Amino acid sequence: MTSENDVVLIYYEDDPVAFARVESILPDHKRDWYHVKLLILKLPLQPVTWILRTAYINGTEFTMDGKRMRIEKIVCPEEAPPVETKPEPKKESAKGSEKTKVISFPGRKKT
Repeated sequence: MTSENDVVLIYYEDDPVAFARVESILPDHKRDWYHVKLLILKLPLQPVTWILRTAYINGTEFTMDGKRMRIEKIVCPEEAPPVETKPEPKKESAKGSEKTKVISFPGRKKT
């Protein structure tokens, strides 16, 4: 269920067009309808208020001016577990082991 502070993806005619954050969901005077304030996350940022039914807030398709619309709650994907890799053996240069040079950059000292 979509609620305040959720990020949603707005679809217009089955094409994703913008992300938005749900700022508030306030009841309308009609039963099961709500004033949904969205902050469109596109430059320039634009707040809009749509009057939507509960089902529309939760992803059911609806129309605006005869155009099909839908909002879909975005869920952060799970992070993949780190893949264990075996350290590669050190390669020896043709000249054998050499010392590395340290190059200092004047004025770049941490304070």
